[in-house]
Amino acid sequence: MGKVHEERRDRMRERCSAAGLDAALVTRPANVRWLTGTDTAAALLLTRDGAEAAGPAGGCTVLPVPAGADPAVLLAARCRGRTLGVEEHDLTVARHRAVAAAAPAVEDLRDLGRAVEQLRTVKDEEEISCLRIAGEIADQALGELLESILIGRTERHLAMELERRMIDHGADSAAFPTRVGAGDHSGRADHSSGDRRVEDGDFLTVALGACYRGYRTAATRTFVVGLSPADWQSELHRQVFDAQRAARESLAVGGGYQVADRAAGRVLEAAGRVAGESLGAGVGAGVGLEIGEEPHLGPQELGKLDNRVPVTVGVGVCIPGRGGVRIEDTLVVRPSEDGGPELLTITTKELLAL
Repeated sequence: MGKVHEERRDRMRERCSAAGLDAALVTRPANVRWLTGTDTAAALLLTRDGAEAAGPAGGCTVLPVPAGADPAVLLAARCRGRTLGVEEHDLTVARHRAVAAAAPAVEDLRDLGRAVEQLRTVKDEEEISCLRIAGEIADQALGELLESILIGRTERHLAMELERRMIDHGADSAAFPTRVGAGDHSGRADHSSGDRRVEDGDFLTVALGACYRGYRTAATRTFVVGLSPADWQSELHRQVFDAQRAARESLAVGGGYQVADRAAGRVLEAAGRVAGESLGAGVGAGVGLEIGEEPHLGPQELGKLDNRVPVTVGVGVCIPGRGGVRIEDTLVVRPSEDGGPELLTITTKELLAL
């Protein structure tokens, strides 16, 4: 993998050169990891002819970091170029000032923007393999939970069990805090697991993801607890299922970032729902070393999807006081000749009665 990370650093150097930068100071942890292959380096100084890392990192000159010292400031002091790019979206104002003060040779401190994040958008097959395994781990953990007794257990207890099961099956950790919502908490994308206990007749929404070798997936499923769903539960689930499927099936190489959101919106509106209220800022975003990477799939987003871009696609409808349904998957955009979007989260989306 050392050659892979060296090639990534070369691509970043090309970006810097095109922008007229002599060096780039990378501080966002996921970006440092993507460029070095390790999470032990706290910052990276990329110059035209080399790389220095604050902490152990293969292929880079390693700079020891004394206790209490700021790695970014230490690396900035070693910059001899006249123009230095920094990740302003990752630096506080105080830290930005400290970096500028530590680099007297630098005449021009510029914003790198999200240059590294943009390079991270398209994944190689090794990265996709890690995402695929992460999806399998989460699917396995969820499948096991669904075979257990759910009634009477709290949302928080179920969330903790899912996270433990994912780690047991080989995950580094949960990709994000697992969210379980029962009854009137179900279907909400922003719900945090609490002390509500699962009751007979509840909708139960589970949002989970595993992190494997740093790569993260996300999935959300909604089930009904009891012998059979009520008519309104079946109908609501069907509407969300159809909207999410339309969004998934719209993903295509060269398709606009807004296409999936619009596809889901048309289905919801045909069912009498207000799409804007259900979809919010959009149906999904990229995933990889982080949840919510580039690109963002929303109604106002500009840009087109590339091959090998993993994204989430999620749709939810919540009825105040009653609960709702949310369904989300992680997929990799693939061309039609390769079978179209590759689904990484395969637990059934049918309305199971648990």
